[in-house]
Amino acid sequence: MSILTLDGSYGEGGGQILRTALALSMLTKKPFKVADIRSGRKNPGLKQQHFHAIKALEQLSNAKSENAYVGSDWISFFPSEITQHDISIDVGTAGSITLLLQALLLPAMFAKNRIKISIRGGTDVAWSTPVDYFSNVLLPHLRRYADIDFKILRRGYYPKGGGLVEIAISPKISCSDFKDFDEFLNKARTTGRIELSEKGKLIAVKGVSHASSELQKASVCERQAESAVMALKKLGCPTDIKSEYCSAESIGSGICVFALFSNNDESEEFDAGHPIILGADSLGERGKPAEKVGFEAANALIAEINSGACADCHSADQLIPFLALFGGSIKTSKITEHLKTNIYVVEQFLGKTFMIQEPNRIIKTLF
Repeated sequence: MSILTLDGSYGEGGGQILRTALALSMLTKKPFKVADIRSGRKNPGLKQQHFHAIKALEQLSNAKSENAYVGSDWISFFPSEITQHDISIDVGTAGSITLLLQALLLPAMFAKNRIKISIRGGTDVAWSTPVDYFSNVLLPHLRRYADIDFKILRRGYYPKGGGLVEIAISPKISCSDFKDFDEFLNKARTTGRIELSEKGKLIAVKGVSHASSELQKASVCERQAESAVMALKKLGCPTDIKSEYCSAESIGSGICVFALFSNNDESEEFDAGHPIILGADSLGERGKPAEKVGFEAANALIAEINSGACADCHSADQLIPFLALFGGSIKTSKITEHLKTNIYVVEQFLGKTFMIQEPNRIIKTLF
């Protein structure tokens, strides 16, 4: 089989190219080579979470890689069928757990058997999806296609990390049950389209305000939450933000808020089978008031709501590989370079798949 060659400097030139390529390679069984990895970043090359994503896939299967080490600017990857069902991964730093999962989740969702993965690393760190967003905004879309149980056992903040999550994935449809990937793809495209182009009423805003236990005396969780609630009052809907303190290896805090919508203007109910959820978040920093953290997250969510989007700009780009499999359309708040880069990678594996209506901020599949 020929090997796909990907340009790691394409678009925003980040690690998303590698993560999406790893996921699709495992699913399609197409090997690939990517050069100039993360060339658009200040410190280019593989980071810890990218290296451990490769090693995790090798641990789950008989996949092989070439030139995979921290700092490497190119790798080749040769996928294989998933055979292991219970693995543990330790990133060893505050490297993002959720970014690592972008390489593992897709192939695990369509494996032959249930897979359980324990991961140590960063749960709430800069430039990545927080675990509360992953759990409450992204996963509800994916549970139509696999049973997914996600547990946050310990928070991990920068710089030490040390967070721990467990994810158990039970496939509803297995790629291995079909003679080839094209047959699987034909079946997938009758399973249920992702239609996120119209939304109904705003039903509620929920959220999680979290902090390490050292910040409890300063009421950081409560202050973050109260500031967010005050800003969100203008939406005129019920708001419930939980406060959670935790033991952690590094001091840190953050907040994630998410808005739940009905599917049409005549309904007051949230449809978990066809969810419409917008999310936003903010992280605490030394010297940054807790009130500002909550205010930032709330205002970011309000901006997403006011844009008319049915998927915020972060979930839209993460849903691109799933949209390619199942078909449908997404109206988002912004067509980001990150999203365009993800489309580039998907189309290297699956061929021309998407049409972007830029003025309307809608991404559609061609089928």
